[in-house]
Amino acid sequence: MNLAGREGSPAVLGEFPVDFGRFVREAAGSGGLVVQPRMGFGTPTEMRAGLAATKRAPARTVGTVTLDSFTRVGELEAVEHALRHGIGLNGYPIVTYPDEVTRSVLQGIRGADFPVQVRHGSATPMDIFASLVRLRLNATEGGPVSYCLPYGRTPLADSVRNWEHCSRRYARLRDLGVEPHVETFGGCMLGQLCPPSQLIAISLLEALFFHHHGVRSLSLSYAQQTSHEQDREAVLALRRLCAEFLPTDNWHIVVYAYMGVFPVTEHGAYGLLGDAARLAVETGAARLIVKTVAESRRIPTVADNVAALSHADTVARGVRPLPEAGDPAAAGDSRTYEEARSLVEAVLNLGDDIGRALLDAFRTGCLDIPYCVHPDNAQRSRSFIDADGRLEWADTGRMPLGHRVRSRRARTVTAAGLLTDLSYVRTRYDRERAAHAVPADAERIAVTPEREPRRHGAPNSPDRAGTA
Repeated sequence: MNLAGREGSPAVLGEFPVDFGRFVREAAGSGGLVVQPRMGFGTPTEMRAGLAATKRAPARTVGTVTLDSFTRVGELEAVEHALRHGIGLNGYPIVTYPDEVTRSVLQGIRGADFPVQVRHGSATPMDIFASLVRLRLNATEGGPVSYCLPYGRTPLADSVRNWEHCSRRYARLRDLGVEPHVETFGGCMLGQLCPPSQLIAISLLEALFFHHHGVRSLSLSYAQQTSHEQDREAVLALRRLCAEFLPTDNWHIVVYAYMGVFPVTEHGAYGLLGDAARLAVETGAARLIVKTVAESRRIPTVADNVAALSHADTVARGVRPLPEAGDPAAAGDSRTYEEARSLVEAVLNLGDDIGRALLDAFRTGCLDIPYCVHPDNAQRSRSFIDADGRLEWADTGRMPLGHRVRSRRARTVTAAGLLTDLSYVRTRYDRERAAHAVPADAERIAVTPEREPRRHGAPNSPDRAGTA
């Protein structure tokens, strides 16, 4: 039987998958944080095993299929070469495998109790979205800015145009009775050293971009940074801005465990992950993307990911939301909120077409990512970590923030200072005593297959092998 199907005809498997956004919101609303790994494997057997292990994990989980970095940049001949010669890939090559192979990976695992999200990292995702539509894989993530500026030299105008096309195509899944969901990656720009106000502004602007092009089920990302207090302020500000600007109620916040230089000790890694889980629950976020104890040393295994999911869930169950989580506006106009709103309003005032507005914002320096060397970035802004551990602006360039940034905290950024800031989180958590117990079963979780193959990806990939 031919299971591939045409884009407009029903597929045998996954014809009406659950709305990913609704599933997460309802799961979180019933009292539990949804936790998710960042895993991808090059063979169908391994990918299925990873999904199955995630589903069996002692936590409330959703699945992840992360694509390989050759697929991300459209080097499909390199994928075919790797598959022919048995060379391991650092993710799942969904465009190259026949659709029936991918359906067999998902068969009996994806369901109403376990939706699956596809992660990819591409500024040119047309082939990827074509595969998602055919397979009715109705949850993915990315964005025209966040999957362009940090990761390559694709012109921003090309990325915006590509994502406009893909968003509209994905939105047409609704005509088939399938609700497409897109998560913004804007809250994770660079992984570290991008001040929270800009993270949440870009996350919201990308969500507005997706909605403008027909996507109605959304999630907005925020990556854990250097100060727990500042992070709480940021997530509450993001939730408030979503309520004020998004023309849909079908949205939730996803927190990412720290994406920068990770602790090398187990107590440091678990402490940092535990704080990410606390942040998510305290601020009313619905979902958490975990990282593992292996991040600084090697490619994480499925067992590493399951241990991280279990630990995050255990920590989350012992935390209660802040009073402000029920009404983020009650937290008042924090400095993070005011800065982010200034950025969002400045971009929206550039025009009704959100894609064109984003291009104009970067062209004029209204948006400017610190330390990002992409040709379409103004490269005038700088950030630093202050004495309290907060991530602050050292130079706002031409962004409309001069009247809001406290100049008394600014400093000249030096090479030595930048290197120190890059390792700030690792140093802090590795030096702290093991305030949170390392899970007793962390080394005993057995997942098959045990062997982790050598993996290869495209040069300058944003993804660590096996993760994204």
